[in-house]
Amino acid sequence: MNLNSIKVEYNACDDKDDNGASSSSGGVHKVCMPPHRTTFQKLQQRLSEIFFPDNPLHRFKNQTGLRKFVLGLQFFFPIFEWGPKYNLSLLRSDIISGITIASLSIPQGISYAKLANLPPIIGLYSSFVPPLIYSLLGSSRHLAVGPVSIASLVMGTMLSQVVQYSKEPTLYLQLAFTSTLFAGLLQAAMGFFRLGFIIDFLSKATLLGFMAGAAVIVSLQQLKGLLGIVHFTNKMQIIPVLTSVFTHKDEWSWQTVLMGVCFLIFLLTTRQISARNPKLFWISAAAPLVSVILSTVIAYSIKSHTHAIQTIGHLPKGINPPSVNMLHFGGPHLALALKVGIITGILALTEGIAVGRTFAAMQNYQVDGNKEMIALGLMNMVGSCSSCFVTTGSFSRSAVSYNAGGKTVVSNIVMAATVLITLLFLMPLFHFTPNLILAAIIITAVIGLIDYQAAFRLWKVDKLDCVACLSSFFGVLFISVPIGLAIAVGISVFKILLHVTRPNTNVLGYIPSTRSFQSISRYSTAVRIPSFLIIAVEAPFYFANSTYLQERTFRWIREEEERVKANNEPAIKCVIIDMTAVTAIDTSGIDTICELRRLLEKRSLKLVLANPVGNVMEKLFNSNSLEAFGLDGLYLTVSEAVDDISSSWKPEKPEKPEP
Repeated sequence: MNLNSIKVEYNACDDKDDNGASSSSGGVHKVCMPPHRTTFQKLQQRLSEIFFPDNPLHRFKNQTGLRKFVLGLQFFFPIFEWGPKYNLSLLRSDIISGITIASLSIPQGISYAKLANLPPIIGLYSSFVPPLIYSLLGSSRHLAVGPVSIASLVMGTMLSQVVQYSKEPTLYLQLAFTSTLFAGLLQAAMGFFRLGFIIDFLSKATLLGFMAGAAVIVSLQQLKGLLGIVHFTNKMQIIPVLTSVFTHKDEWSWQTVLMGVCFLIFLLTTRQISARNPKLFWISAAAPLVSVILSTVIAYSIKSHTHAIQTIGHLPKGINPPSVNMLHFGGPHLALALKVGIITGILALTEGIAVGRTFAAMQNYQVDGNKEMIALGLMNMVGSCSSCFVTTGSFSRSAVSYNAGGKTVVSNIVMAATVLITLLFLMPLFHFTPNLILAAIIITAVIGLIDYQAAFRLWKVDKLDCVACLSSFFGVLFISVPIGLAIAVGISVFKILLHVTRPNTNVLGYIPSTRSFQSISRYSTAVRIPSFLIIAVEAPFYFANSTYLQERTFRWIREEEERVKANNEPAIKCVIIDMTAVTAIDTSGIDTICELRRLLEKRSLKLVLANPVGNVMEKLFNSNSLEAFGLDGLYLTVSEAVDDISSSWKPEKPEKPEP
């Protein structure tokens, strides 16, 4: 590289700018200040970026009052947007899709209610009212709403640790409905105040381990139904569950085991067929209902010969009874209901939004995350007053809806209508449905949550993510569901703090035939510039990492001095910090940079800053820190800094040989 190469003069800033930025007189670009803004304007812009990154009000600009009213209705009630365009062709597709997912949601609803230790009828109630509410407020076209395994598992686990349904059924129902109300309030509040970024702390790695651990625990818990065990532990850790299974071997029923294993194999086989050939999705979708019908017929046929097979028993007919009077806002268990509501609400919200966005991306349309939060929240709030427990968008049912050709949320209405018919007329048919088939359906549903291939990918890509995944998995297995989730979230937060407090720094070198400076550890062709040490900082300069960055800089300097001394190269004269990736700075960071400059001056080293971004430049200027750097202490690029500074150095005179 020619260090005295020709420089292009570029007067991008006004010449009257004497804020300490490098002057254009030397033929280099000026580093400009950002446009002046008041404190209120800065705060407004920052809050807008935090809470309104999608600018939801842009559609209201330059519209008449009537048009704004119509747009407002469409914004809060998406049905007014797609409703006028609805036609018979869409209705035909949605009817087929709705009936198909109803055949899956009815047995799953009963099964997931059992998973939450609730009466089976609550699962059907939860598959009727919430889908109707979501069809009015939801923005996803393919999200199929109803009970889901994870939220049901967490609710059943946390509530059963304190209150047993078999001993205190009324109190248990009160806490379940109250938890659902708190979950809905949390979801709606997060959507209204646009706090969706909070759920981002549940990383994919965290959820992957959590769901896998929960799937193992749920599957083991279903051994009670598959083996016909009457007395079974209420604990959700793997050791007590397995201990209970083998302690009560005398309660095993060979008739239950035989029928349960046969139906489990049938369900798993149909799942594999549909997974390998998506066009045959209807096989796995219809399999649970077919299994319920067949197992019920078999149980009814042999009831006169054996009573070893346990059945659901009586289920009341009729639509959802009101449950407002059962909401529990006092007493010693209020904190438990609040805790269960928060955890299940966040988990349900995470799953629902993730599923909705997945299918929206496949069909090239957008889902408003905050509107979805409000829709799911109001859905659960209404559900808590109509004998429903926590519901959200189900991945399995949404996939069935998508594959069945569902086009809009009318498929949820059709599904709810089918459930309504079941509630009014078909409930006596479930009297002899064996518990073993519910256990088999649950195992088939949750076993798909164990994604070991994704865990292997995590290990290859990000070891810390894999640690978070495994911590969540083993925490759920050996400690408890909420504590396992808390451990995983803690590791995820630790990962964020680690990246903030210990950011990457690299020494840069010049790549010949370009004007680019890149990491010398990454590019073997990168060449060090004699007498310069160029350091890139890849994180904001905050109080949390300012001390580390100062210490790391002096270490880079020490290592470079040792290297040049060993190779008999020119000594370091200038240290350049490339601030391209320094997106923000606070007062501690500014003080650290000033202190670094003073310490380097004592060692006869010059400190130069290259390419500070706008808000960093503004804070440096407002703190009067730029005055200490002088006119040649700030440059637009590393290349210009090297060229300009090296051209100002006087060539060293060669030493005269001794006579």
